[in-house]
Amino acid sequence: MVVLQKALRLVITLWLIVTITFIIMHAIPGDPFSNDSKAISEEQLNNMKARYHLDQPVLEQYFIYLKNIAVFDLGPSIRNDNQDVNDMIAAGFYPSALLGVQSIIIALIGGIFLGTIAAIYKHRTVDFIALILAILGISVPSFIMAPLLIKYFGVELQWFPIANFDSWQHSILPSIALATGPLAIITRYVRSNMIEVLNSNYIRTAKAKGLPYTYIIRTHAIKNTLLPVVTFLGPLFASVVTGTFVIEKVFAIPGIGKYFVESIFNRDYPVIMGTTIFYSFVLLIMIFLVDICYRLIDPRIKLRKEQ
Repeated sequence: MVVLQKALRLVITLWLIVTITFIIMHAIPGDPFSNDSKAISEEQLNNMKARYHLDQPVLEQYFIYLKNIAVFDLGPSIRNDNQDVNDMIAAGFYPSALLGVQSIIIALIGGIFLGTIAAIYKHRTVDFIALILAILGISVPSFIMAPLLIKYFGVELQWFPIANFDSWQHSILPSIALATGPLAIITRYVRSNMIEVLNSNYIRTAKAKGLPYTYIIRTHAIKNTLLPVVTFLGPLFASVVTGTFVIEKVFAIPGIGKYFVESIFNRDYPVIMGTTIFYSFVLLIMIFLVDICYRLIDPRIKLRKEQ
């Protein structure tokens, strides 16, 4: 029952996002054909507006768009002839998703490892090195990290190919560039929570029983440290999987971010709204799954109706 309530809130939230996005798009002065009005005749302009329902009252356009979304039809692109927004998102999703999944795996493995080592060796050299790396990862944005990776690992050392997206090797550097920020944040989360967990009574009891320290860390401490990380992973997963346009632009990757940026410059209403709705849907789904994962990670956390 509680899961159904959360699902209903998800649908209502998505409807609000669709409505607000629609209002903002139509509140901006002009239309997608403003720049072309001098190059085409008035009759052609009217025909193009009729094709995309832009000649209808705004309220009627809104209900037409809601009807199309209900059947998962995001409509045709205005600036990309013979392409539907669904097809554009489907084409750009694989590169964006590949980068996103790889960057999250890098961030999770690296962040949990560094955070755990830093907590175990608190106030020692390893801890200071991990904190410095975390500060650098947070301080240096991905659009600065990306050119540095290209320069040193792509151009000078030639370890990885750069530009285009012809093979899996082309995704390594952009994935690392995307992962540095989340890796640093996860490291700090894990370190601070691990220090608290290691000072808890049940860890002291486990030590008193003579259990191996590595077993205590692996079995008890890490599991109870992951809850804040899961909270962070929901929005993070949505943002990186649906495309980070700066990284995709730097590495010339044909992901969703590329279509989103181009649609803003071209005033391509269907693509702007379609990519926004798709991102919002993925974000809401991930937050929904995070709520469910809380119960799996820590059985003491119960949904409200179970209490």
